[in-house]
Amino acid sequence: MSEEKKSSSFAPATSKLIPRIRRALRGEVDAVTLAREAWRRSRTRLERDRERARLELLDKTQAHLISSFKSMDEGKLLEHFRHRREPRFLPGFNLNEDKSAYDSDNLFREDTKRLIKEAALITDEHSWPLLGFGAKRFGREIEWRRDPVSGYEWPLVFHADISFASRGDGSDVRVLWELNRLGHTLTLARAYALTRDEDFTREFFRQLESWREQNPVGLGANWSCAMEVALRAMNLLGALEIFRHSELMTPTHLRVLLDTLEQHGAHIRRNLEFSYIATSNHYLSDVVGLLWLGVMLPELECARGWQKFGLREMLREMDKQVLEDGADFEASTGYHRLALELFLYSFILCRENQMGIEERYWQRLRQMFEYTLSYLRPDGRAPLIGDTDSGRILPIKHRAADDHAYLLALGAALFKEPRFKMKGEMPEELPWILGHDGVRSFESLPEAEEAEHSRGFAHAGTYVMRERDLYLLFNASGVGARGRGSHGHNDALSLEVSACGVSFIIDPGTFVYTGNLEERNLFRSTRYHSTVEIDCVEQNTTDVNVPFVLGDEAHPRVLEWETGPESDYIKAEHGGYARLGEAVNCTRSVRFDKRERFWLVEDSFEGAGRHDFHFRFHFAPRLEVRVRDEMVEALDAKGGARLFVLPLDATMKPELEQLFASNDYGAKRPSISACWTLRASVPLKARWAIVPLCAEEAEQEKLALIKESLR
Repeated sequence: MSEEKKSSSFAPATSKLIPRIRRALRGEVDAVTLAREAWRRSRTRLERDRERARLELLDKTQAHLISSFKSMDEGKLLEHFRHRREPRFLPGFNLNEDKSAYDSDNLFREDTKRLIKEAALITDEHSWPLLGFGAKRFGREIEWRRDPVSGYEWPLVFHADISFASRGDGSDVRVLWELNRLGHTLTLARAYALTRDEDFTREFFRQLESWREQNPVGLGANWSCAMEVALRAMNLLGALEIFRHSELMTPTHLRVLLDTLEQHGAHIRRNLEFSYIATSNHYLSDVVGLLWLGVMLPELECARGWQKFGLREMLREMDKQVLEDGADFEASTGYHRLALELFLYSFILCRENQMGIEERYWQRLRQMFEYTLSYLRPDGRAPLIGDTDSGRILPIKHRAADDHAYLLALGAALFKEPRFKMKGEMPEELPWILGHDGVRSFESLPEAEEAEHSRGFAHAGTYVMRERDLYLLFNASGVGARGRGSHGHNDALSLEVSACGVSFIIDPGTFVYTGNLEERNLFRSTRYHSTVEIDCVEQNTTDVNVPFVLGDEAHPRVLEWETGPESDYIKAEHGGYARLGEAVNCTRSVRFDKRERFWLVEDSFEGAGRHDFHFRFHFAPRLEVRVRDEMVEALDAKGGARLFVLPLDATMKPELEQLFASNDYGAKRPSISACWTLRASVPLKARWAIVPLCAEEAEQEKLALIKESLR
C-alpha cells in the first residue's frame, strides 16, 4: 500500500480521535502535536488488531538466534551461556570474575543470614514481602493472576481489553503487577550465589514454568502494561546471570528462558507507551527494558535493534524527564527514586559493556544524586512529595517508599564523592550493583565532614532550609509532567519539618491507587497537606473517578529566595483559588532564623469576598499531639523532642483532625492534622511560629524569647 493510501485510511479514525484527545488534554496541545498523536493512536489500534489475531502464534514463538548460534547443538549453546564472559551484567552478579557476592557475606553477615532465610521461605512456603502489605503467603500453587490482597482474579483476555477502573472490591492492579515483576526471584538467585543450594534453582524454574502456563503471551493483566513487562524482563535477566552457573540449568531451561525473554522484548516493542504529547516513567521503563535485553542477549536476532533503540530513547527521555536541577519532572520524590534507579543501573550496564554515554548525561545523573541528597531529611528518610507506588528495579532489599539513602552510597562509590557517603553506611545493594571495585571505592572515601546546607531547586520547585538537625522543605512544585498532573498532589506551598532527629510535619504519602478511589483522593487532597485550603475547594481540580489526572490551576511561583549563614527566606504564591466566585491569590513566606532555631510562616491573601480559611499542619504518626490554648504541641515521647506551632495573629483554638499517613504503598498509620479555621474577608494575613525544642531545652524561655523577637 502506498504512503498516500495509508494516510487516507487513517483519516476517518484520526478525525474522530482529535476531539477526544483535545477534551482529555483541555486544549493544551498545539495542533500539529494533536494531529500526530491522533494519527499514532489510530495506527496503534490497527496494530493491536493484528496482534490480537496472532496471539496463539506469539505464545508459541521460540527465540530467534543469530546465524552463528542457529545450528549449534543445544548442549553447546548451554555451555556457551554458562561460560561466556561477555556481555557483562552488573558487576556483583558476575560470578565468573567478581567476588563481590561473597564479599557481601563478610560485609553483611546478618543480612546474608536474613537473605538465605527469605529464600528458604520463598522455596518452602511461597512467602515473601509485597509492597507495604508485609509478608504474604501465595499458596502451594501460586496464582499469578489473582490479586493477593483482595482475592480478585484478573481475567485472561486480550491485554488491551483489560479495564483498570476501580470495581469497588479493593482489587488493585498495582498490587498484582508487583507480584508479577518477579523481583523475589533475585532473592533466590542471590541466595544461590552465596550457598550453591540447588533447591533455589529448582524453585526458580518451577515458578517460571508456572508463570508461563498461567500467562500466555498477550493475555491478561500481566501483559497489559509494557512497563511491567520490561521490569519483569530485567529481573529475569538478573536471575539468568546467576542461575546460568547452576548444574541444574539444562538446555530446556535455557530455551524456556530465551523464549520468555524474547517474547517479553517483542511485546514491549509492539506496545511501547509512547505519546507525542508526553512520556513518563512508563515509556522510560519500556526503553530501558529493551536496552537491557539487547545488551544481555546478543545471541538474539532482535538484540542489536533493541539495544540501539533503547539506548537512544533512554537518553532522549533523560533530556525530557530530568529537569536541569536534577529532579524528575513528575513532581514526585517516589518516581525520582525509580527514575534514578533506571538511569543509574543502565549507565553502569552500558559502562560495563563499553557503550559510550556522553559526559553531559553522566553529569545529569550526578545532579539527580545532588537533588536526592538535598531533599533527604537529617534522619536519612525522604519526604514523599507527590505519588509513590514503592516501585523499584532489581529490588535487592525490600525498602519502604521513603527509603532513598541507599542510592547515595552507590553515587558516592560511582562518582567518588564523599558528600554522598551518608553516615558511612554501606547498603546491601552496593556490592551487587558495583561489585568489588565499588566496595573498595566506597570504603576508600572519607565520610562527609560538613552537613548539607540550604538549597533551592527552582526547576523542581523544591526549597530546603536546613541547619544541623533542623530541616524544612518548602514545596513550590507544580503538578508535574509539564502540567499533566498524573502523579502530582494538591500540595502547593506545603511544608515538611524535621528537628532534633524527629520528623514532625510531613507529607502524608500515597497509600493506594485504584484499590480505593476515596482514599486515593484523600491522600492527594489539599486537606491532607500542610498548606491552606479555602472554602473546602481543592487547589487544583480533581475527579475521584479519574485517579491519575490533576488540574493545573495553581501554578506555584517563587517570588523571593535567599539563603545565608544566619537566615533563609522564601516567598511564593499560587493561583489555585483564582477560579472561586470571588477570586483569592495565596502567598506564603517562610523565614528561617538559624541562630534562634525557629521558622516564621506568613500566609497572606489578596482578592475579594469573605471565605473560610483552613490552615493545616499534618503531623507524623506516633507523635503525641495536643492543643494548648491557641497553639499546638507535638511530642516525640521516645526522645523527648517537641515542636510547637504558635498562631501569632489568630485567637481561635485549633481542631485536631484524625487523618492517616503512608510511608509505603498499601500501608497507612493514624496521624493527626492541626487545623485552624477562620472565616474572614480578604485581604488577610496570618502568621505562625514553628518552634522545635530538643529534650534539654527549656520551653518557657524559648517561647518567650521568640514571641518577644516577633513583636
